Order: sequence, then structure tokens, then C-alpha cells
Amino acid sequence: MHIVVCVKQVPDWDIPPASFKVDEAAKKVVPPPGVAPVPSQFDAIAVEASMRIKDAVADTKVTIMSMGAATARDVIKHGLAMGGDEGVLLVDDAFNDLDSTGAATVLSSAIKKLGDVDLVLTGRQAVDWDFGVTGTLIAEMLGAPVITLAKSVTVAGGKVTAERVLPDSLETVEASLPAVVTVSNELGEPRYPKLQQIMAAAKKQVNTWGAGDLGLDAAALAPRLTLEKLFVPVVDTKVEIMEGDTPEEQALALARRLKEAKLI
Repeated sequence: MHIVVCVKQVPDWDIPPASFKVDEAAKKVVPPPGVAPVPSQFDAIAVEASMRIKDAVADTKVTIMSMGAATARDVIKHGLAMGGDEGVLLVDDAFNDLDSTGAATVLSSAIKKLGDVDLVLTGRQAVDWDFGVTGTLIAEMLGAPVITLAKSVTVAGGKVTAERVLPDSLETVEASLPAVVTVSNELGEPRYPKLQQIMAAAKKQVNTWGAGDLGLDAAALAPRLTLEKLFVPVVDTKVEIMEGDTPEEQALALARRLKEAKLI
């Protein structure tokens, strides 16, 4: 069995949001200097899901795949240290600043190039933009069924079974392989690699592919989404004290003020 886990490198999501700056002209978020990027939180949990399947199913191979800058090799190595077998780094100037459709086009093309993939796992969403659609788009482009928001993933008999998280309940869904599953944080904390595993990961193979290797041109990666503006919202808070000698008088003054503002 062959599992591909898609992971994304993002600015450290554990630092205070106020530490980030926004370059409005370039429409980019600027992380604080000296802070190394990390794997997206939900993607690390997807790697954990693949490791649990590997522990349960003999002869399971796990490929860790990431698209981005050359530094994304670090998040691949982290997945390999967790127990992945090999990595694929997708890096090319043509892959810079892609929207969700473009990213899914690159990832699905790389998965097709591997050729023998039974299951694709992704996080439920990336923690930088929180769109949460890339996994579903990959499934559409592969022509495979997709299960989203999984808190558990098991494989048996040529099928994948996942328990999905709903707003007020859980549901169990089954799909035939090959399939795509997006993994939610309810699955649990990802395992932490030991020193010996980190050292072993340094020796594992990571293939690097660009747009040419995947047969992709500018037209295939043309954006469907246009970012019009990126800015820090201005919060203007005003406080008005309701006068009155008793709570009843204050409540009456509040009701009058709300009526004047046409809020009631």
C-alpha cells in the first residue's frame, strides 16, 4: 500500500499574531525575523494518521510531499523522521504564490507521476490561510472519492474508513481506494521524532520536481482567485456609559440609545 501525505511549510503558528507584519503593497504577510517556519499543524496530524495506518497494515509505504520554497525540505524531513519512507519536494518559480486550485494542480500532478498511490492524506486546512479546500480539489483532479474532517482513518479490504467530525455529532464514512482524506485535529497529537529517527531521516531520499517534470505550464497554473487587498483591519471601539441612579434607569437609557441608533 502506498500513502502520500501532503504537508505545507508555514510561519510558526504558535507565535503571537501581533508579531506578524503585513506588506500591503506586496500583499504578503511578513513573519518576525529569526523565527523558523514549521509544518502546518493539521498536516503534521495527517502524517500521524499515515503512521497509524502503517503500524496496522503491513508493507505500507509513506511518501511525504510538499510544494513551496527549497526550505520546505525541512517539513519533509520532519515527516520522514516521524516514520515516512521517502519525500517529494515540488519547487519551481512557477509555483510561487499559487491559489488553492494551482496548488492542487501541482500536487495532484505529482501524485499522478508517482503512479501507484492508494491513499492521499492532507490536513483539514493550512493554518496560514485556512481555506480548507486543497484536499477536496486534489480528489476532484484525481477523480477519487474524498472524506473530509476525519478524526480517525483505517484501511482494510481495499477500502478506507474514517470517522468524521460534525458540528453536533460524528459519522462513519467508507470509500473505495484510491481515495483522499483530510484529517482534523481530533485525531490527536502527532508523535515526536526521537534523535535516532531524525538522524535516519537525513539519509532518506527526497526527489525534487519542477513544473517541467510534471508537464505543467503557465496556463495550467493560471490563478482562479485574485487577491485584491491584504491589510490589518482597523478596530475602532467606542464606549458610552448609560447614566442613571438605578439599574432600571440605566436599562431605560440603554433602550432609548439603541432605538436612536435603530438597533432595536
